[in-house]
Amino acid sequence: MNKLAKLLAAALALVAMPHMVTTAAAEGEKYVLVSHAPDSDTWWNVIKNGIALAGEQMGVEVEYRNPPTGDIADMARIIEQAAASGPHGIITTLADFDVLKGPIQNAVASGVDVIIMNTGTAEQAREVGALMYVGQPEYDAGYAAGLRAKGDGIGSFLCVNHTIQQPSLVQRCQGFADGLGVELGDSMLDSGTDPGEVKNKVLAYLSANPSTEAILALGPVSADPTIAALKENGMAGDIYFGTFDLGDEIVKGIKEGIVKWGIDQQPFLQAYMPVVILSNYHRYGVLPGNNMNSGPGFVTNDGLTLVEEYAGEYR
Repeated sequence: MNKLAKLLAAALALVAMPHMVTTAAAEGEKYVLVSHAPDSDTWWNVIKNGIALAGEQMGVEVEYRNPPTGDIADMARIIEQAAASGPHGIITTLADFDVLKGPIQNAVASGVDVIIMNTGTAEQAREVGALMYVGQPEYDAGYAAGLRAKGDGIGSFLCVNHTIQQPSLVQRCQGFADGLGVELGDSMLDSGTDPGEVKNKVLAYLSANPSTEAILALGPVSADPTIAALKENGMAGDIYFGTFDLGDEIVKGIKEGIVKWGIDQQPFLQAYMPVVILSNYHRYGVLPGNNMNSGPGFVTNDGLTLVEEYAGEYR
């Protein structure tokens, strides 16, 4: 079996498992990644694949844990349980600073090294005592997207926010508005995560605001049903549509000319790099001096070859 086949086989086996995923242990090192994602959010399969490959390559045990329904209070308990299990390190998202800072600070105080990834900020990571932050600066990414849209002649937009209680997603919308040079105001839609509800709310908004020039989705959870909405109301390909993140439907949308661009925050690196960094830190005492930005990068129809091949797995 060649290397790629081995990686794909490992990825498929990993994705097939439920809330907790583990690779073979080696050298006694163990790292736990805790995310805020519910089981229904398939975007996080790339995260699972990232830690699995890093664990295999570094020869360490890695484990993925998450609250099945995405409940943040449940996530806080999972962080506490992970710390109590005595790992060498915890890699975690910081989806709600007020709820999660206590469990994370307690983990650090107990001697567990922590890296914040994906959600939160470098400043928040410092405040809770984490070693560093690995992820995409969300406001900056939204701002860059807004500047890009402004350059394409856009002046008004709808931001479809599927998890409005997460500050990082609000930052994406706010950054986009600031990049355009307009007020966010009522342009941010609290869509929820149910695909049918997202589609219906987008349809209703566009019907009530027919002069809307652009749509910004914040990931597959909001982008996929928005694509369906645009196909239903006949606006697919006619309205300017950009989204954060990638996935099968988003890649198809880019190819079909429905989606103008996808912002790639490279979730694979958000999971892979913390395992590598922690392993080298514990073995050799080396640590990057700065936080690590995994994005943003804009994916358009011109650069889809590898993205299309590995979307939903490593991209």
